[in-house]
Amino acid sequence: MTAIVSLRAVAQEMDVHSDQHHAYLNKRTGELVTIGDEEISIIESGDDIEEYPEWQREAIRKTQEVLDSDEYLPLPSKFDIHEYAIMERFCRSRDDREVRERLLYCIDGSGAFRLFKDAIREFGIVDDWFSFRESALEEIAIDWLDANGIQYTSNDKSKLPRQE
Repeated sequence: MTAIVSLRAVAQEMDVHSDQHHAYLNKRTGELVTIGDEEISIIESGDDIEEYPEWQREAIRKTQEVLDSDEYLPLPSKFDIHEYAIMERFCRSRDDREVRERLLYCIDGSGAFRLFKDAIREFGIVDDWFSFRESALEEIAIDWLDANGIQYTSNDKSKLPRQE
């Protein structure tokens, strides 16, 4: 039996990972776990974990559990999320032609992320962007949860995996 997980929690966990941290979901319990490259390196090197502070020993033990278990599935990575594609869809979704064209111009070339952030502040659409991005992350999470047969809850309603 798999747990029913929170769609919002999965999407939020996907939003905070980085190149040095990797998010996993325990498909049996629904627990979300983030493990770091440092703890992975410690495990791979075979170091005695007793040489590390207690807080890090706990992280190392949890990392070992995640890596040794088939119960944990890696959440979509930044490569699966395609932040740039989300930004482009947001730009194209703008009704105002001037705003749309300026945003598209900003994301073309180097410094795209900084220019985009500056432009959404200038146009006063920061909240629109964050709402759009949150919805996009939830869509990616739904696809991932469905693909892995994991039930989720959203808006206080349980969702069963899509039946193909």
